[in-house]
Amino acid sequence: MLIGIGSTSLLRWYVKRNVDFEAFRVVDFVKIGVSFLVASAIFGFSNYLFGYIYAKYGPSLSEEHIEMFKMYDGFWIQAINSLFMVGAWLVTYLVIKLLLKLNRDRIDRLELNTNLKQAQLNTLKGQINPHFMFNSLNNIRGLMLEDVEKSREMLTKLSEMLRYSLTKNNTNAIAVEEELEMVDNYIALSKIQFEDRLDFKKDVDSEAMQVQIPPMIIQLLVENATKHGISNLKKGGAISLDIHRNEKNLEIQVRNTGTLKIDKDSTQLGIKNIKQRLKLLYGEAGIFALTEENGEVVADIKIPLS
Repeated sequence: MLIGIGSTSLLRWYVKRNVDFEAFRVVDFVKIGVSFLVASAIFGFSNYLFGYIYAKYGPSLSEEHIEMFKMYDGFWIQAINSLFMVGAWLVTYLVIKLLLKLNRDRIDRLELNTNLKQAQLNTLKGQINPHFMFNSLNNIRGLMLEDVEKSREMLTKLSEMLRYSLTKNNTNAIAVEEELEMVDNYIALSKIQFEDRLDFKKDVDSEAMQVQIPPMIIQLLVENATKHGISNLKKGGAISLDIHRNEKNLEIQVRNTGTLKIDKDSTQLGIKNIKQRLKLLYGEAGIFALTEENGEVVADIKIPLS
């Protein structure tokens, strides 16, 4: 019994450290097979050695015990017995691991469904920003006294933004090109208020234009850069948007003049929204980071392409 516990404990230790049950591959089957044979060999050799020592140095054996030892004295008998005992333990262990994984996956799916509903609600909340809408309407009203044609153009952009935010709420992915139209409308409306205080530049790879991304994810980054960065600076500042595509990821970066300072009364709804949606859609492969570098706040997003 002690030999069985020892050999299977070694097998369990190896399997837990070296076999990835989350992404099972052919190499994992090979690892299990090889470790099973090694554990069986250890089990069989240990039993054989124990029997030899017991027979030679132990108490005198009765005829019945001698006959019993003879039954296990053959190599093939020991091999078959070892393979059967360790194999039965291994099958039981793998079945338990599978059942636990299925139960864990079921719980994760329930949590994801709950989080998805919450993320959709947060997305809707983050899309319709009353403060921005009221400011835009007031700015357009003031602009009407100076330039009626431009006021009409800005009203059109505002209506397109509202339509976009409402119609894309239940969509998980849109093209970068379509998202950039939303960003351009937002910047155009913001420049009515900030005028020369807001300098916006963008650098986008042509190959990235048709890549599918979560809707409003770039717009939220630009909105945060404007609201928490440029609006707090008397002389204004600059926002730069860079979107590049490589073999593995779509990389989105938004930089703005300012410091990484979060107000106490801030809900950070936009940032939470971005993190939550990336996790729901891409798991650990979707990356979001917010840092400060040389007087600029830098927001980085990486979206896997496969």
